[in-house]
Amino acid sequence: MSSTPRSFAGRAPDMADVAALAGVSKQTVSRALSNHPNVTARTRAKVEQAVAQLGYRRNAAASMLSSGRSRTIGVVSMPTLNYSSAVISYGMERAARTAGYAVSMATTTSLSPESIAEAMSRLAEQAVEGIVLVVPLLVGSDATEEISRRIPTVTIDGSRSESTQVVAVDQTSVGRIATEHLLSLGHETAWHLAGPGEWVEAGEREAGWRAALAAAGRDAPPILRGDWSPESGYQAGLLLARMPEVTAIFASSDEMAFGVIRALHEHGRRVPDDVSVIGVDDIALAAYCSPALTTVAQPFEEIGRLAVDHLIEVITDPDSTPEQTTVAATLVVRGSTAAPSPA
Repeated sequence: MSSTPRSFAGRAPDMADVAALAGVSKQTVSRALSNHPNVTARTRAKVEQAVAQLGYRRNAAASMLSSGRSRTIGVVSMPTLNYSSAVISYGMERAARTAGYAVSMATTTSLSPESIAEAMSRLAEQAVEGIVLVVPLLVGSDATEEISRRIPTVTIDGSRSESTQVVAVDQTSVGRIATEHLLSLGHETAWHLAGPGEWVEAGEREAGWRAALAAAGRDAPPILRGDWSPESGYQAGLLLARMPEVTAIFASSDEMAFGVIRALHEHGRRVPDDVSVIGVDDIALAAYCSPALTTVAQPFEEIGRLAVDHLIEVITDPDSTPEQTTVAATLVVRGSTAAPSPA
């Protein structure tokens, strides 16, 4: 095969050009690009080499008309700049691209089943072959169930319904790991800044916190609640900083933990000398704040990849029923936690 780029008089190369360069028919090119099982590895390699050499891009609409498939995965998410959502999305897009799928996004500004169903409907109108819900679907509705029965659907850290599959981190263990770490350092108890009550992750982390305290024979202090933002952590921190009995705080996200640390600093409470603080997520900034943040790390990119792999398995084999996939979280100890200072 010639390695010299060809000229097409200003037009984009088409499938006929790929076929001519690869020395195969247009039908063979179409089958190779659609991962048809009757194409040999050698022929597929020749087609892929021709595609790369010519810079050929397949027309998605034409592909759908010829195959009856969109090779597109839909994703429902909240509109956010949150680090974890960005990395999950990156993991999904990378896995989808590797499998030959495109990704179409639909956002929802509410966690109500009706809003989630509306976003799913927008994706269904685009003929997506599967949907990933990157939102905490606590309780489904008739509408979400109906769409999930027609279109394979996976939720990330949501609740499993009759028609959805789940990829999740064991969030109860996240809360337990964080609390047990603080207790193991010698703190009498751990105060908890929880996430929003409508989020599955927040509720499960709170349950893990309560379970760890109960197992150690400690009473749970009054709970505080934020909205995942540094500002909500800061406001909670202003309250906690005024309470001398507070020596250890478990914030349900790294971003809220940053706000807590700022408030403690402004009130002369040193971290970790006076108060230990632990977060959740291990976002990129956690290792670089002062002090570096102890946190419970979640493998976000892996979660995104597993969700797409899970979904494609069901798309490929509609009769398959993959088991719920649970990913382990890990403790990352840094400078923001330490044994309590002697009285």
